[in-house]
Amino acid sequence: MLRIENIAKTFNPGTINAKTALSGLSLHLKKGDFVTIIGSNGAGKSTLFNAVAGAFYVDDGSIELDGKDITFVPEHKRSRYIGRLFQDPMAGTAPGMTIEENLALAFLRTTEGSNPFSRISRKDKELFREKLSLLDMGLEDRMKQPVGLLSGGQRQALTLLMATMVTPKILLLDEHTAALDPGTADKVLKLTREIVEKDKITCMMITHNMHQALELGNRTFLMADGQIVLDVEGEERSHLTVEDLLVRFREGTGKELDNDRILLSERS
Repeated sequence: MLRIENIAKTFNPGTINAKTALSGLSLHLKKGDFVTIIGSNGAGKSTLFNAVAGAFYVDDGSIELDGKDITFVPEHKRSRYIGRLFQDPMAGTAPGMTIEENLALAFLRTTEGSNPFSRISRKDKELFREKLSLLDMGLEDRMKQPVGLLSGGQRQALTLLMATMVTPKILLLDEHTAALDPGTADKVLKLTREIVEKDKITCMMITHNMHQALELGNRTFLMADGQIVLDVEGEERSHLTVEDLLVRFREGTGKELDNDRILLSERS
């Protein structure tokens, strides 16, 4: 479904600031896989997402999605079939536009055959209201209100809906609950699980919570130095503990996991 072969990316090559962010990384996701990803700062997690989304072209290797080579497909074209949420709840919506207008933009961008001059029908608006009601936040009664008036959790839930209203080929979640308070984060995570499972969306989710990494989805990656050092699923994954992950990280990299956010989350 998603096949990545030996991709590499170095920023500022040939300078004193050269930084190799991805190094010969390969992976293969099956349709419906829900992968959680753990790694220290600078491991290459977000860079991997940027490569898949088309924020830049990789230096080497190839990216194939659903049988199509997208290695050199521009980001704006990939956005029609790749959904993405960021850590910042403000990143996925236009605050000066209404809830309805934000949904309309997402719907027209991702609906096959649509164009910038398409109009939203009454039936489309009924669909928006129906989808919003599933969030259980009362947003279906506030469709004419600017998104800038919503809380961070409401905006992130709305962004999740925008990214999945037309089922994407793959959904990228870049620590999308990390900036929310615990109660709101749990609610958005519950919505995420429900939407991904209901629509059988292929999904990759970066998280700093190792318990979460083992509880959600069906597969877990550990990343370090621009590579995947552990890829575990099935029966093997079901028996792993957080301590096991820390040991496997040490075995795969020769060093301890030193991300304070990850380690502190395991003590809370």
